[in-house]
Order: sequence, then structure tokens, then C-alpha cells
Amino acid sequence: MADLTGKRALVTGAAGGIGGAVVARLRDAGAIVTGTDRAKTAGDHTISGDLTDPVFCDSLPERAHAAMGGLDILINNAGIITRGKITDATDDDFARSMAINVEAPFRLCRTAIPIMAEAGGGAIVNVASCWGVHPGPNHPIYVMSKAAIASLTQCLGIDHAHQNIRVNAVCPNEVNTPMLRTGFATRGIDPVTAINSLNASVPLGRIAEPKDIADVILFLASDQARYLCGALIEANGGKSVQ
Repeated sequence: MADLTGKRALVTGAAGGIGGAVVARLRDAGAIVTGTDRAKTAGDHTISGDLTDPVFCDSLPERAHAAMGGLDILINNAGIITRGKITDATDDDFARSMAINVEAPFRLCRTAIPIMAEAGGGAIVNVASCWGVHPGPNHPIYVMSKAAIASLTQCLGIDHAHQNIRVNAVCPNEVNTPMLRTGFATRGIDPVTAINSLNASVPLGRIAEPKDIADVILFLASDQARYLCGALIEANGGKSVQ
């Protein structure tokens, strides 16, 4: 496992499936973690708040820095999925997705990068999606939001490499999280049946578990990924977007 002893990490969406796994992996590797979500997290510190609030986002890196005595790692993990054709989408669907999936990471990066630069460097890992790199059907809002994060990652990876700040992204396909299961249930689909069907569609034989994605994030946050800047790592078990 990567050694992150003494590193200070901020993780958004830390109470969710992937977020919780990321917090656990970071702490196991020796990092001090501030988790942010609307609920309490398992991090060493919790900062509760709403990522749709620009004031909260703008202040978050400084608050995490103050709580931990530094900020070396930022994990932009929080995200939501809006499904359905564009003709069924509402203004609120668009605004909320863009606020959480795009504007929040933008604001957090904008504030965290000067903090990291002053300290001599750092690592930012964004959670994009295979769907943002290879758009699939009936998710126009989601795919455009994740495409934005993928492009932001590539741009920042170039812009801030000279400051020893590495910006990379993991791009998962389906992940077995409560959000995925709730999405099935909301649409009247049995989650167990749906997950089994998805498992059968993956060459590796199953969709990702949160820890599978967390391990990629841990790698990108660590010195083991020291030569990666602006990389988009697709974690899909060999399955293409359908």
C-alpha cells in the first residue's frame, strides 16, 4: 500500500460509498483526513455542508487546512447522476448537477491550488466517469458534467505541474454503491436483479466495488503516481459504455 504518513487530505462526498472507502484507504495509508458531506463522516475531521453553496465551497480548503495543519491532497469525489433524455430534463436538474459535479470541484481546486503551491506541491484527484470520456445514451446532463471534469483535469494537470501539483482523475463505470442501488429502486427496478445483470455485462465478471475505485484514487494521490499529470484512468473492468 502507498505510504501517505503525515499527509493531509480533504475528501468530498465522504459519507457515500466511494467516499467512505476513500477515507478508509487514506487513513490506512497514514494520512490525516477531513471528510465533507451533509452527514458526519469517518474522517479525522468532519466539515458538514452543502456543495451547492459557493461560499461553503470557497472556504472549505482553508477550513480543512486549519483543521489539519496543512493540505496536501484534495479528492473531488462528490457527485450526482441525473438520468433521462434532455427533453425530460428540468432547469433544476441541470443547475443541481452542474453545481455539485462541476462548480464545486472548480471552486475547490481554485482555492486549494494556491495553498498547495505555497507548501511546495500536492495532489488533486477528481472522480470523473467513463461516461464523460465515452458518452452513452439518455444521460445528457450527467455526461456533460463528467466531460467537464475530465477536461478540467487535463487542463489543470498541464497548468500546475510546474508547481509540483499533480492533477489526475479516475473514470469509473458502474460502481456498487447505495446511490446506484437507490437509483434502480426509484425507477421501480429490483436492485439485486439489476446489479446481477450489470455484473454479467462486465468482462471481469462484476461491476466495481467502492474499494476498487478507492485504490485507484489512493494510487493517484500517492508518490507512486509521481509522473502522472492530467491522466484519466478508466476503471471499468473491461466494459465499454453502453
